[in-house]
Amino acid sequence: MQKNRTVAFHTLGCKLNLSETSTLSRLLENEGFEKKRFEDIADVYVINTCSVTDNADKECRHLVRRIQRKSPDSFVVITGCYAQLKPQEIAAIPGVDLVLGAAEKFNIAQHIGELAKGKETKICSCDIAEVSGFHASFSQNDRTRTFLKVQDGCDYNCSFCTIPMARGKSRSDSVERVVEHAQKLAKDGVKEIVLTGVNLGDFGKGTDGQGTDSENFYTLVKALDQVEGIERYRISSIEPNLLTNEIIELVAGSKRFMPHFHIPLQSGNNRILKEMKRKYDRELYASRVEKIRSLMPAACIAADVIVGFPGETDEEFEDTYQFINSIDISYLHVFTYSKRDHTLAGKMTNPVQDKIKKERSDRLHHLSELKKKDFYSRNINTEARVLFESDNSDGFMHGFTENYIRVKTKFNADYVNTIIPVILGNFDGEGCFGK
Repeated sequence: MQKNRTVAFHTLGCKLNLSETSTLSRLLENEGFEKKRFEDIADVYVINTCSVTDNADKECRHLVRRIQRKSPDSFVVITGCYAQLKPQEIAAIPGVDLVLGAAEKFNIAQHIGELAKGKETKICSCDIAEVSGFHASFSQNDRTRTFLKVQDGCDYNCSFCTIPMARGKSRSDSVERVVEHAQKLAKDGVKEIVLTGVNLGDFGKGTDGQGTDSENFYTLVKALDQVEGIERYRISSIEPNLLTNEIIELVAGSKRFMPHFHIPLQSGNNRILKEMKRKYDRELYASRVEKIRSLMPAACIAADVIVGFPGETDEEFEDTYQFINSIDISYLHVFTYSKRDHTLAGKMTNPVQDKIKKERSDRLHHLSELKKKDFYSRNINTEARVLFESDNSDGFMHGFTENYIRVKTKFNADYVNTIIPVILGNFDGEGCFGK
């Protein structure tokens, strides 16, 4: 392969995609490619796509058009969930040269080496049922925080979701190999690891290679808690039915696992949860929040919620609103339902009007801001330990406390990738000022 070719990446969607993009970047850099910013001119552009919402699909098409305008002779490679679900649709976008599905994304170097501009778009995809095996990935943009993929795929069949069709069956790395990755990252100076996966709490299913039947997410957390050199772990997102009391208690007693939970809710109405084919009810969700608060009163608890699911009535949305208002969570990630092909919800014939979806979304965003302000306010004038990032924005830098409060302070190069005790000052809507 020709040396010194340049490549630029853009990631859409989740932190799992971010970890995989970093791995793809390292694969190509090992083949002699020089990495460029996506805004720069490059020989090859790689877009790692998401397909959770219709907006993600649109953004992919928009990015391809941008590349065509600024660098029409460059190769454009599309991979990720959208590429697996709709390869023919992507291949029809002018300017796309290569579409890589789930089974081929990590063979990207070989496929790029075979590309020739002007030929018909090459599609390398397969039936998702044929996808097996686990490819470990991690992001390493700087030394401070790394997103480490430990699980992939999902065996759940939520009625609104395309991820099982894009990612395949649930499968995992082994505890032994995850520990080895953590040990290597510690030697590289990484202070914090965020564990990522499609259905993280399902870790242990379909373990690739060295795993045993006794491995699960609890045994993974327990093993990682013993790794020297990593000062912080975070659990990126975990289903409420898989977040056991055993896991919560381990985090509460750990010096390395942070009091920070991201627990998808999706709806606070039990009928809607049933229609969504979620594996819990709101009573179980509330019990998880209460358990966390009983052991870690200052913990950060984030929740995902979907508004405008087909058939959601005004009364059922109000039920969701009041339920969220009644539980002690820290903030929300609010998603507006969008119809996805080949899902059960996509076949439902009772859609919620767009205007109503927006009204509901606005109300929950406002509620989220109130909860976030209350959460931050409870921590003002307390001392916290902040792991500072390397950014320098107008003379300021930021970092995060153990319980994921964003802290801003004057830039000091000595603070980068260092945990510093600070007194939390006023909340400005985005974070607290650190003294």
